[in-house]
Amino acid sequence: MAAELLLRGLRDHRRALVGWCVGISAYIALVASIFPSIESSPEFNDLVENYPDILKSLFGLAEGGNITSGAGYLDVELFGLMLPLLVLVLSIASGARAFAGEEDAGRLELVLSYPIRRRNAVLAKGAAVAGEIGIVCTVAGLTILAFDPLVGLDLSLTKQVSAIASVAALGLLYGWLALAVGAAVPNRALAIGIPAGAAAAAYLVSGLHGLAGWLDPFRFLSPFWLVGSSPLQRGADSWGIVVVVVAGVIALLAGSLLVERRDLETP
Repeated sequence: MAAELLLRGLRDHRRALVGWCVGISAYIALVASIFPSIESSPEFNDLVENYPDILKSLFGLAEGGNITSGAGYLDVELFGLMLPLLVLVLSIASGARAFAGEEDAGRLELVLSYPIRRRNAVLAKGAAVAGEIGIVCTVAGLTILAFDPLVGLDLSLTKQVSAIASVAALGLLYGWLALAVGAAVPNRALAIGIPAGAAAAAYLVSGLHGLAGWLDPFRFLSPFWLVGSSPLQRGADSWGIVVVVVAGVIALLAGSLLVERRDLETP
């Protein structure tokens, strides 16, 4: 029955998932197609060097990085903000919709009519959210891989994989957190707001801790700092990715336990 709920979760959202895959692929294709003009203009490095420190820190502009290289360019244009942001929007929306959204719509009683415990239903929905994130990140990775030889990005395959894995890990953490909040509290707004607020705070801590000394001790709590910045140039932190995924698993398990302790609400 858990497998049936997993398949149902993916099947119900298949159209939206196709739209996300097409949109992210198109965005990556657009960004990659601009690279040849950046590569032929080395003065872009001088321009970036003149950026304020706060902007370079927020967008993950590595010290000594080269924006006219394929890795440096995609680190700034994709992995510094936009690709993680897109995946987080997808994952948080999917996580909130998976339990709190169905409860708001009055469909959750039908879902839980399956001969399966509530906690197992939450875990099955968590697997469906993970499946959506995995599909989107795989499509993003394959699109980058396809454009690598076409526009001369000259990327390391190992670093490409670790970069996509870092984005997927962030998506899993905040998607599962949204699902857990929705399982624990019958409020879709909270299921979206709490993980979105936590992600925004973590991103700012990761980007600004080097400039604001009082934030520095909190960097260890930021998933963005744990997975590392500029993954195509430096490589993502594999241990950081593991820690972030484990934190997501803990959030999901907590939600699966807390759902047993409350009554379901009907609209």
